[in-house]
Amino acid sequence: MNKEKPIAALFDFDGVVVDTEPQYTLFWDEKGKKYHPEIPDFGHHIKGQTLIQIYKQYFRQPEGLQEEITRQLLDYELTMHFEYIDGVVDFMKELREKGVKLAIVTSSNDAKMANAYREHPELKSMVDYIVTADRVTHSKPHPECFLLGAEMLGVEKDNCIVFEDSFHGIEAGNRAGMKVIGLSTTNSAEAIADKCALVIPDFTDFSVEKMKSILQ
Repeated sequence: MNKEKPIAALFDFDGVVVDTEPQYTLFWDEKGKKYHPEIPDFGHHIKGQTLIQIYKQYFRQPEGLQEEITRQLLDYELTMHFEYIDGVVDFMKELREKGVKLAIVTSSNDAKMANAYREHPELKSMVDYIVTADRVTHSKPHPECFLLGAEMLGVEKDNCIVFEDSFHGIEAGNRAGMKVIGLSTTNSAEAIADKCALVIPDFTDFSVEKMKSILQ
């Protein structure tokens, strides 16, 4: 870490800022049972991937299927609740107060994020930049999204901390050359411990100083 230059915190959205992963798991598990019964726990299997990537890998055929799933997903997201992960709002406020730059880096598209903004209109003002799936060419585990987040914040990758919960997201952060703090909201702490610099259950009792210690 270069102590003379700014640092940044890059947050995944689902399972890190808001507790939506169980809701998405239910939706995609139903699609998996119907179209891919050969893949157990389909909702868990596709975590961290963009909708385009999910379609490309699992729903190429029949014609019209992608459009139908998109309609169902949009209807489903209108009924979702976007409850904040414990402690994340206070932690983000502390980051702001101490001059740390913030970005949300998500595999969700703009349409989905619009639903989150309706429930939490303050969300955009809580961070400096938001990277969605519509801003990148490659989805996680490709590092493009985190590298773009760092670039837009004007922060070197060595001065960035990534907060992630999914295997794809954690891999993307590591491939970007950034330190990763894992949240055990989606996978167990044991399952992600060897892939992260630190694992936390949520942001309760977590501080900027603890985060900075990971960079040193």
